[in-house]
Amino acid sequence: MNNIQVHPDVPKLVANFKVEDTSLGFGKYYSPIMITAKYSKGQWGKFSLEPYAPIPLDPCAKVLHYAQEIFEGMKTFKKKNGDLVMFRPEMNARRFNMSARRMAMPEVPEQLYLDACEAICAYSKSIVPGKNGESLYLRPFMIATEAGLGIKPATEFMFIIIASPSGGYFSGESVKVYVERKDIRCAPGGMGYAKTGGNYAASLNSYKKTLDIGCDQTMWLDALEHKYIEEMSGMNFFAIINGALHTPTLTDTILDGITRKSIIDLARLEGLEVFERKLAVDEVLDLVTKGQCTEAFMCGTAAVIAPVKSFLDKGKIFELPIIADGGISMKLRQKLIDIQCGNHPAPEGWLYPVKNHQ
Repeated sequence: MNNIQVHPDVPKLVANFKVEDTSLGFGKYYSPIMITAKYSKGQWGKFSLEPYAPIPLDPCAKVLHYAQEIFEGMKTFKKKNGDLVMFRPEMNARRFNMSARRMAMPEVPEQLYLDACEAICAYSKSIVPGKNGESLYLRPFMIATEAGLGIKPATEFMFIIIASPSGGYFSGESVKVYVERKDIRCAPGGMGYAKTGGNYAASLNSYKKTLDIGCDQTMWLDALEHKYIEEMSGMNFFAIINGALHTPTLTDTILDGITRKSIIDLARLEGLEVFERKLAVDEVLDLVTKGQCTEAFMCGTAAVIAPVKSFLDKGKIFELPIIADGGISMKLRQKLIDIQCGNHPAPEGWLYPVKNHQ
């Protein structure tokens, strides 16, 4: 963390920070500090830990006109002994830079990315919640700040990390899924695999329709045939078929989820068969009807795992059975949360210790 310049007001701001509501929710509260760094003339300037504040932007900043921006979502947990650990942050750093390359943006050196995440966590230690499933959610992001209306890649950027003490995103309720047969989120050769706001903006119109018809999440199919399951608007998809775990194989239209990879790794450690393959929605719905697909769930950083209650497709509802103990999906969810919170031994390299600040 020696690479990070610390503003003198940072310790006082954190010490005075109070969360009045005992229900943290997700993204309701923000640490009073943030990381910032500017990129210009082909290099990054000093990384600074400073008071949380609005970002000054020229009205012609390219991020506002051409959406040149990327972001990440990751979590830091407080163990029972008070130590902080980040969950697989190296994977976030690598995905961040993969997104940067796709969006014609500069990469952030991986160790500097990790040091910056560690710094905001270390100085926010007193406000990291410690109950099972609670975390300090980190949102690193980068925006194009160069002013100009010409359509070309920017040469000036700002990297920022904000942090949010958060409770569990998963409410405990199973999710009703609407199968989107008409609109698409992204297409092959596009930017579907990059974690950039445009991918999420493309899903919002269908998400509004999804909510209007009484469902909770939109399922996206492939752009070419409208046949194969890709992902939800912000989460990856899994199904339990004949006791085995099935998930769509990664393509350049599907986000390479870190929770997705962790679930696959964990399932294999637990002795489950895992199949990464093209997964046709009609096949899954047919198997639900036949009782061979007994569970389905979504996964992502915020929710971890959220089970699917039903699918709505072409006006027909396909209900999944109610499993008293939550089934395989809830067992995987609990095991992953226990690992993240330090209540169960973690596979090597999954937890990144946060050193105390000086």
